[in-house]
Amino acid sequence: MTGITTVYLLWHVHHLAEENGATSHFTEPDDFWSDEEAGDDVKHLGTYSSREAARGRIERARRLPGFADEPNCFYIQESVLDEDEWTEGYVEA
Repeated sequence: MTGITTVYLLWHVHHLAEENGATSHFTEPDDFWSDEEAGDDVKHLGTYSSREAARGRIERARRLPGFADEPNCFYIQESVLDEDEWTEGYVEA
């Protein structure tokens, strides 16, 4: 039996401005949310072997166009390789 391998997926959300012109952003490090139906743009920046490597990518991305506009809207998602994450079906609304 092999050990559990954990990887770290890095996401960024560019939030679309609301009707009143305001834009909501993440307020805490684990405050991941998006509304893609309303126009939020979610990007997967990469998959990393450690949380530290993902944080390094955040620092590099924050200097790039677009990402610099929402420098706090990054999210690191921990995931285990070869582990099912969606175990039930779904119904479209």
